[in-house]
Amino acid sequence: MTEAPATYDDLRALFINCTLKRSPEVSNTQGLVDASARIMREHGIHVDTVRAVDHDIATGVWPDMRDHGAATDDWPEIFQTVLAADILVLAGPIWLGDNSSIMKQVHERLYGGSHLLNDAGQYLYYGRVAGCLITGNEDGIKHCAQNVLYTLQHIGYTIPPQADAGWIGEAGPGPSYLDPGSGGPENDFTNRNATFMTWNLMHVARILKDAGGIPAYGNQRSEWDAGCRFDYENPEYR
Repeated sequence: MTEAPATYDDLRALFINCTLKRSPEVSNTQGLVDASARIMREHGIHVDTVRAVDHDIATGVWPDMRDHGAATDDWPEIFQTVLAADILVLAGPIWLGDNSSIMKQVHERLYGGSHLLNDAGQYLYYGRVAGCLITGNEDGIKHCAQNVLYTLQHIGYTIPPQADAGWIGEAGPGPSYLDPGSGGPENDFTNRNATFMTWNLMHVARILKDAGGIPAYGNQRSEWDAGCRFDYENPEYR
């Protein structure tokens, strides 16, 4: 096949870069984000990127932490971009073998909106797809990816096959992804995985968009609260 099987120019994507480096410092994670985002943009997808550390995101698990004592909170504005996106990619570095503190903070704030419902009575993130990108110079890509992908599917995102990619180079102190001579941008394994991840996100987002999202039966919180049990066999509900 030499051409994409569909068009994607009505889709939107959001990459949240969870680096610890504030702009304009070079982010190696952003280098891998750019590789994925370029493919999406070439096919007409509107791509937004957010470097979370550049924003005053309050700590907490509510949609707007200003309602819970925070003096300022930029998350509500970012959250609107999250809700506009068909595709969400969380990207971040490995520190001490785990995701960055900023990545964890983004997880918590996404979780803070997970109780909200869409027009079909499902949890709000249903019908959207998600993946992750991980960078660093120490082991832990799979560990970090499984944490990110579990979090995203748990709150309602659909995770396509092979929805992660990463680069770590040689374990231990050494060059980072964008450093001269690192071999990161030329690494075929990373480039292949990043490309496959990108296309899988695009394909599944296309399928969900055309289908009107995940079918709204058996997963509607609004209907469960109203007493519907969707064939759940429990004598208490008979």
